[in-house]
Amino acid sequence: HVCRGNWSRDESTLLRGNYHPLKPYLERMQVGQLVLEYATERAGDLIGFDHKELGMGVVNPRVDAIESEDLICERVESALTLYPADKIFLNPDCGFGTFANRPMNSADFARAKLEAMVGAAKRLRSTHAR
Repeated sequence: HVCRGNWSRDESTLLRGNYHPLKPYLERMQVGQLVLEYATERAGDLIGFDHKELGMGVVNPRVDAIESEDLICERVESALTLYPADKIFLNPDCGFGTFANRPMNSADFARAKLEAMVGAAKRLRSTHAR
């Protein structure tokens, strides 16, 4: 996982920039999957990595809005131009279990975001089943 920061709900304080400068290094890593944050514009354009699966961030754990299944599906459809369907895995950008003394979100909030991800995954699987 390449983290852009999960210490604040203020998006303007968190790291930004696309993955292009890291691509040569990430391509050489002896890992099968890269887990990258793509749920915010801070990540820049989606790029492909040869011979890697993409753990794609599709929901932002730092904002209160619950992403719709339609929005999540739209994000994944754009990734399907670079990756085969069986190489894309849906993830939140970073995790929901942040700092014990200062959590970023509640269990109900995390559950709603995960439910949206599950609903989108089911729709995408039915659309892109082999």
